[in-house]
Amino acid sequence: MYYDIFINSFHNYWNYVITEILNPSPTNYFYWLIGISLFFFLWEVFLPWRKLQPRIRKDFWLDCFYMFFNFFLFSLIGYHAISSVFVQLFSDFLQVFSIENLVAVNVAQLPKWSQLLTLFILRDFIQWNIHRLLHKIPILWNFHKIHHSVEQLGFAAHLRFHWMETVVYRTLEYIPLAMIGFGLEDFFTVHITALVIGHFNHSNIILPLGPLKYIFNNPQMHYWHHSHTKYWPQKYGINFGLSLSLWDYLFKTNHIPDNDGKVELGFENLDEFPKSFWSQVVYPFKK
Repeated sequence: MYYDIFINSFHNYWNYVITEILNPSPTNYFYWLIGISLFFFLWEVFLPWRKLQPRIRKDFWLDCFYMFFNFFLFSLIGYHAISSVFVQLFSDFLQVFSIENLVAVNVAQLPKWSQLLTLFILRDFIQWNIHRLLHKIPILWNFHKIHHSVEQLGFAAHLRFHWMETVVYRTLEYIPLAMIGFGLEDFFTVHITALVIGHFNHSNIILPLGPLKYIFNNPQMHYWHHSHTKYWPQKYGINFGLSLSLWDYLFKTNHIPDNDGKVELGFENLDEFPKSFWSQVVYPFKK
């Protein structure tokens, strides 16, 4: 049974990707990714925050490849199949104890806006904690360093990360989110919202948020997250928020000394860090 699930998942995901490309629709991840990326690219070109940064910045095309690899190709070459088997294995494990599912709180009775807001906030808080782990645990930091190897920030840097981060995030958030009954449509809406905010956070743009900066992450705050480790006032990093800055202000991990956007990015010995996609993929395993 598990073998069939594994094999069929390749076929099903391939059909899904082809359908996404050939059939544009309001719930189409492929064209949402292209449209959102184009929007922020044009914003960076015509209204840049750091005006001396090249419009086609360093590693721009590498980051674009990362975007489509992490959004689609990684699942196509195996992640979707492996995760499908894992979900079935976990479901079978629960049935040993006569547990049909993990739903402990069913939000289906709540208004739709309340369901989406709950999912958005809960998921972001879980991911904030996972992000801290990526900085604090050495073996995870070796994977996360790929994201921090960006030397000039732009929207495409949002999805420049090692595929192992997807495994870590999805594994650790699976059980908490499975305990609340959300539909696939809800995940689509929240995921697209997080994609927009993530692109925004990494973009070379400035947008005054006023008091909202204490709730939502933004390019100036996230620029300091990417600042060179020598500028971090706390050992393992600062400004861990993905979509929301709220958690950093609540737990005192916020740090934005200025909005100049002139500090050096990266980490110690960045000049020796691998530059190509494949060399970066194998780097953490060598370490």
